[in-house]
Parts: sequence; C-alpha cells; structure tokens
Amino acid sequence: MKSTTRFLVPLLGCLLLLPTRGLYAQQTSDSAYRRPLKTVLEDVEKRYNIRIKYTDKQVAGKYVAYADWRYRPTLEATLDNILSPLDLKIKKDKDVYKLGEYEYYRWQVADGWAELDRIAAQYNNLQEWEQRKAQLKPCLLEALQLDHLPAAPASRPVITEERKFDGYTVRNIAIEILPGLYINGSLYKPAEYKGKIPVILNPDGHWQLQRYRPDCQYRCATLARMGAMAFSYDLFAWGESLLQFEEADHRRSLAMTIQALGAIRILDYLLSLEDADTVRVGITGGSGGGSHTVLMAAIDDRIKVSAPVVAISSYFYGGCPCESGMPIHTCGNRTDNVEIAALTAPHPQLLVSDGGDWTDKTPEHDLPYLQKVYAYYNQKDHVSNVHLPAEGHDFGINKRNAIYAFMAKYLHLNSNAADETKVTIEKAPALYVFGEKGEQLPAHAIHGFTQLEQVWKTAIKHAE
Repeated sequence: MKSTTRFLVPLLGCLLLLPTRGLYAQQTSDSAYRRPLKTVLEDVEKRYNIRIKYTDKQVAGKYVAYADWRYRPTLEATLDNILSPLDLKIKKDKDVYKLGEYEYYRWQVADGWAELDRIAAQYNNLQEWEQRKAQLKPCLLEALQLDHLPAAPASRPVITEERKFDGYTVRNIAIEILPGLYINGSLYKPAEYKGKIPVILNPDGHWQLQRYRPDCQYRCATLARMGAMAFSYDLFAWGESLLQFEEADHRRSLAMTIQALGAIRILDYLLSLEDADTVRVGITGGSGGGSHTVLMAAIDDRIKVSAPVVAISSYFYGGCPCESGMPIHTCGNRTDNVEIAALTAPHPQLLVSDGGDWTDKTPEHDLPYLQKVYAYYNQKDHVSNVHLPAEGHDFGINKRNAIYAFMAKYLHLNSNAADETKVTIEKAPALYVFGEKGEQLPAHAIHGFTQLEQVWKTAIKHAE
C-alpha cells in the first residue's frame, strides 16, 4: 500500500498541472512567450482594475512577445512596456484608458523643452546663430526637394469675375504650379486704394469647410478692408484641390512639398502685380496652416511678417504628414518648429496661442527662447505672443483681432477698418474657381496621386 501511494501522489500532481500546461502549451521561449494583444490587455484590465477602450481592428493580428515579462510595479510602466514595441500608446480620458497609435509628432512637455534647450545651447550670440541659420535654411529646402525649383508652367492663372462688397472685392484664382496641378484660392482686395498695397498669404488650416469657413472669409475680407490684398488658399488635397485628388492624399509626405511649392508660386504671381508692394509681405494661418506659415516664412525671404496661430510648440511637430512628412526636422542634427520659427528673425512675428491645445505652454518656454534669438539682432520686441488661456484650438474672433492689430502695425494698415460686421459671408460655391461641380477644370488636369508622382519626378529631374 505504501508503494502504491508513493507513485499515486506524483501522478495526481501531474494530472492537476495538465490544464495549466495545456493553456500555456505555446508559452515557451521557442515562441517568444507570445500572447495576443487583446488577451494581454484584458489581463491588464483585471490586474489594475481599469478599463481600456479599443476597437477590434486596433488589436487584430497583434501579439506581445515575452508578454508575462513586461509587467512592472506601476500601470504606466507596464503599458509602456507592452505597447511601445507595437507603436501603440494609451491616452487617459477621465477614468477610461484609450488605445491609440504612437504619435511621433507629440512629445511630453518636459522632453520638448529639453530638446529646445539642447538646440539653443549651440549658439549664444549673433555670429553663432547666423552660422546655425546658414546651415538650416538650405537643409530645409533640400529636405523638401525644393533646393532646385522645377520650372513653372507658362500658363496664365484662371481668374473669375470680380464680386464687389462693402469696402472690398473678391476674385477666385487658380494657379498652375506644375503641369496639370492647380492651387486654388480667393483674392480679397480693397474696393478703393492708391499706389501699391501689402500682400498677405492666408493658408487654410485643418478645420472643416476648408477656406469656405466664415472665419476665413471674415479674416481675409477684413484685411482687405484694412488696405491689403489677402489671398486665401487651399492646402494640398483640401478644399477645391479635391477635384484632382482624394482626401487621403493630403496625409502623404509629398503634400508638404506641394504646399510649399504652391505658396512660392502664389507669391510669384501676386508680387508680379503692378499694385503689389513687394516689401510689405505677410503670412498668417492657423493649425496646419500655422505650421505652413512658419515653414514658408523660414524658407522664402520675400515674406517679411508672419503670424502662426494655434500651431507652434516645442513639444509638437505637427499632427499631419503635410506638416512633418518630409524630413525637415532632421536638419542640423535635429531641429524643431520653434527653432524654424526663429529663422524669420529679425522680421516681425506674432505667435497666437491658447490653453486648450499644444500651444498652452508658449509663454512659459518657447517665447523666451524666441526673444533670446531676436535679441541677438537687438529686436526682442519684434517677436510677440498673444496667449488666450481660456480658449481652444480655433481661429476665433479674439485670435483674428490679434492678427488685425499685428498686421496693421507692421504692414501699415488702417486698423479703424477692422470691422467684421461689414463682411458678407458667401456660400462655398461662390468661392470655387472651376464651377460648382468642377465642370471647368482644364482637360489636362492631373487626376490622382500616382499621376502627380510621375509629374513630380519628371519636374525635379529636369530642375537638377
């Protein structure tokens, strides 16, 4: 009996272990202790008593290697260990944790500040800054593939009939910037003026309704009433550009280059007009249009005044490939958008920020850096900040009023004419160049991103 018991006890122990061994039969080093991401997230929820929100698509086909070894004493460290190799991250929204994609363009505030401090430590006087500037500007153009500009088509702009309003006029204009590729916009001008008047570019941001939004019309019409010609234009694969491309094409890297080329061509045209003052040239845009504003002011010396709105931050690099898809931030052993904004010094620059997005820390760290660079030129007061801590990510009336005052000061406009009640808001079709259904789009126009890539490759090959 003793002999039988001696063998039964180990046998029972093995039988008790069988279910566990069956469950973890594949959990060996041969399979890298791999477990489905969904299973791991469910386990994290139980261990830490939290809820993680995600879609089936986000977790489908994803596995966590060495899953059981990735747990740490804290929830944050555990999630980082699990998700970082998959380029995923968690965002906490009140009591719910949301699974999202890794955002290469968004840093922790402390990390962004430390990076700007590292960048700033490379220069301490005007000579050292000018050396840095001479290094960065050519690199930006090369990163954009615009160091050799392709030839401009010989075609004339397509211009609609003039529409007259209270103190200003509007014409819609399409400019062919590459064979078959058009950039579209609306040119607002004073109803009456003498001599040459300032030019202000107004690139659209990523808000809905594109440049047809009331805030775009208010801004450009008011700037025209104040005495400038203001050109409101679409970003690539945005607005009327969707006649030629899909909306998804806006989120391709080449969009960043095409937008920059478009702004260059717009300036070429506007500054060729007899009534354009080539010395008084400004640019202002919000959100993605603000990133574009900073980039254009940095690479195009014709722009003398710039005002990015709710856009620039040392811990945010732009949330769209049209802002960061080309490798501009690798220039000079890495740069960021605040240093790129500094490249405009000593030209007047206004940063409009708010408390509801990534510009919330502008007065604390980014503005003092810019003031330091401007001080190299003894022009510290030429860079300023209007911070609206109670506001969010938009181009609202307080932000527009800041733009009106800034442009009036540095482009010598009539601030008394900054009255938005005099502006007529038109319906979107009135601002189209090629007709309500695109029926007037030229027959040779590009259709689709594949065709654009072919045209672009040919254009830059001939430019080199």
